[in-house]
Amino acid sequence: MSSAPTELKSEVVAFKRRRILEISAQLFFEQGYEGTTLDNVAGQLKVTKPYLYSYFPNKGQILFEICQTGIRESLAALDEALALNSPPGVRLRRAIERVAQIVIDRRAHVVVYIREEKNLPEADAQRILEQRRTFDRRLAALLSEGAKRGDFEVEDPSVAAITIGGIVSWLPRWYVPTGTLSAAEVVALTVALVEKMVGSNRH
Repeated sequence: MSSAPTELKSEVVAFKRRRILEISAQLFFEQGYEGTTLDNVAGQLKVTKPYLYSYFPNKGQILFEICQTGIRESLAALDEALALNSPPGVRLRRAIERVAQIVIDRRAHVVVYIREEKNLPEADAQRILEQRRTFDRRLAALLSEGAKRGDFEVEDPSVAAITIGGIVSWLPRWYVPTGTLSAAEVVALTVALVEKMVGSNRH
């Protein structure tokens, strides 16, 4: 028997979950987590509140999914860059380009996380924190590799990795769609700043 119907159903469920998260993220971003009700979310989607409960057990779970989106996607992008058969400088540039773009694209999600982390249950906050630590460790390993090769000038790869993570995390505060700099320009400036900071010599 073909698995096509099952796969199609899974895709539909995933699409509906994404739509709920997208609308919720925008409302949390604009009105705050505490200022947004599930009735607000349902109203924006033109569905009933029970419809939301069929995909998420509560508003807190929606918040958790929104908050972990940026780091989950950033970690995946970092891993893709690390897997390249290229010198450390090239992999670093690719990683920062991708992660910076993700953070800009997910601007609402990242700002909601920064602002609403206090509303996450401790266990959920710790899960996200561990993903962030994993990102920092893997980036630090890349910086250490580059420093040993003489491609980077980094005294403490761990501190440098945390600093880079901080720079990227603050991009949503720096970039605004109505600002004078385009997203591409902000990404390029971020890459240049990181490369200057670590003394990158990609050539």
